[in-house]
Amino acid sequence: MRAAQIATLDGPRAIQVVDLPEPDADGKAVIEVHAAGVTFPEVLLSRGEYQLKPPLPFVPGSEVAGTVRSAPEGSGLQPGQRVAAFPGFGGFAEVAVADPGFVFPLPDRTTFEQGAALPMNYLTMHFALRRRGRVQAGETVLVHGAAGGLGTAGVQLAKAYGARVLAVVSSEAKGEVARAAGADEVVLADGFRDRVKELTGGRGVDIVADPVGGDRFTDSLRSLAREGRLLVLGFTGGEIPTVKVNRLLLNNVSVVGVGWGAFWSGDPGYVQEQWRDLRPLLDDGALDPVLGSVHDLADAAAAITELDERRAAGKVLLRVR
Repeated sequence: MRAAQIATLDGPRAIQVVDLPEPDADGKAVIEVHAAGVTFPEVLLSRGEYQLKPPLPFVPGSEVAGTVRSAPEGSGLQPGQRVAAFPGFGGFAEVAVADPGFVFPLPDRTTFEQGAALPMNYLTMHFALRRRGRVQAGETVLVHGAAGGLGTAGVQLAKAYGARVLAVVSSEAKGEVARAAGADEVVLADGFRDRVKELTGGRGVDIVADPVGGDRFTDSLRSLAREGRLLVLGFTGGEIPTVKVNRLLLNNVSVVGVGWGAFWSGDPGYVQEQWRDLRPLLDDGALDPVLGSVHDLADAAAAITELDERRAAGKVLLRVR
């Protein structure tokens, strides 16, 4: 099978497509991959900067969509069934394997490309907003990086749960992507704090969903309303910020860690609970992934470089077959 492989830790451009043996089923579901989602951890993995450091060489790719070739008896999965899956690794290949607990039947209306956009970003944001942020209808949610795959997922989920959504983006062009995801207001990152105060009548927002970090962090804290929650999802901005905890006292605000993988690793059944919560939103069209560029598997290096260079608008995908 063809697969994109990381053999050296020299960054995204060093990723090569090679011929490899198909993976062994070993009690897992075997999936013929049609599309794979590209995520920021692949950027970090290509440089050895991610918290997980698999031995070289390895095939990255944490989320896929395709058809089931085979599955363990009793899994409820059938050959030929259309699914999305979270294999963790190995998704940038023509064939991938995943634990049946991380395989999700797709609605008929959901394409393979849309399906490949779901597992990492939508399940992460679901965990962030529902469990860690306790979002309520009528609240106001600010989403940083709102034009990327994770950001557009956050916009759509917050809207689906009845929140008003302010989307923070780095350019007007990316603002159009956030609007397509359903954002109520779009705010440019430069000077976003003042604009947020204006849009909320000086009150601030109830939740900030922040996968960016860096120098936005302090102004995000200052943008929170009384008892607001700042959800820390990652650091695509490169810098891991620090907080002077006295700031938390001033308006009784909270900084909340969002470690989706760390959570489900202690409770693997949780992800299927999440999918059951998301499925009605997929069925009725409330969740409709905003797709960006689609690259062929042979161009996996270019796809990951697009995320590395902050050029992504919508979910970046690989077309595998």
